[in-house]
Amino acid sequence: MDAAEVSEPSPGKPSAAAPPGARPVTLKTLRAMAARGEKFAALTCYDATTARWLERAGVPVLLVGDTAAEVVLGYKRTIDMPLDVSIALTAGVKRGAPGALVMGDMPFMSYQAGEADAVRHAGRYLTEGLADCVKIEADASLAPLVARMTRAGIPICAHVGSKPQHVALTGGYGAAGRTADEAARIVEDAAALERAGSVLLLVEAVPDEVTRCILDVTTVPLIGIGAGTECHGQVLVLQDLLGLSDTPPRFAEAVASLGGEIERAAAEWVRRVAQGRIGGRRYSMDPREARALRNRAPEKPEGSL
Repeated sequence: MDAAEVSEPSPGKPSAAAPPGARPVTLKTLRAMAARGEKFAALTCYDATTARWLERAGVPVLLVGDTAAEVVLGYKRTIDMPLDVSIALTAGVKRGAPGALVMGDMPFMSYQAGEADAVRHAGRYLTEGLADCVKIEADASLAPLVARMTRAGIPICAHVGSKPQHVALTGGYGAAGRTADEAARIVEDAAALERAGSVLLLVEAVPDEVTRCILDVTTVPLIGIGAGTECHGQVLVLQDLLGLSDTPPRFAEAVASLGGEIERAAAEWVRRVAQGRIGGRRYSMDPREARALRNRAPEKPEGSL
């Protein structure tokens, strides 16, 4: 790692708005933070408005996860995420947070069926989706695909450990790497995917020991979710962090209770509408124009409300 990388500045402090001319977060930024031992935060995000607020809060990495299938579209599984919708959401997040590093999450069967389609779909995330990199759930068998994507100029974050897109094989969401054999496979997956060209790694729902082993054998920034505190970065589903999820995973601790606040606000709106006190400022007409309107208005039909 050269001196230029190590001296790369950290993301800006939280502020009311990103300062003019602020440097965007890049892969170089994350490598420099990892080299300094400076942890970085990441959150999932699915729309421009939320992205704007997260960037203002100083969150450097936004993942447009296939969890949008569940939290945005209402499906029961992440594997139902449509590719075109995912790309459109990714572009919206980048437009909302142009200074953040935005990662597009390739949905189920957008990269598994063939390398040519996989490269084409990944490229769409960078062009149409404005993404800075793309994430795929992978193991060592997909190292040749990662190498081909890398040769095409597509930055890849390889997701190892527990893989939600494999839920049909595992019978449900759960931890990975809890036996020595399974843990060793995950560590080898991570090493093989870095050798193939992955610029980031993400590990999900593994014991701390597995995370330490991955860190011992890899050099690129490692993002964790339910994988202990030793990763260079940490990501959570935003809805879990904000207290919007009815059944969050065991590793997600909410820092707010926005679900209840939204419910209370909506209930108050229902009451205000019923009482005829909607608030705000009304528009008005010049009295002469109002009289002219009344004179021109047709008579109300009999029997109407």
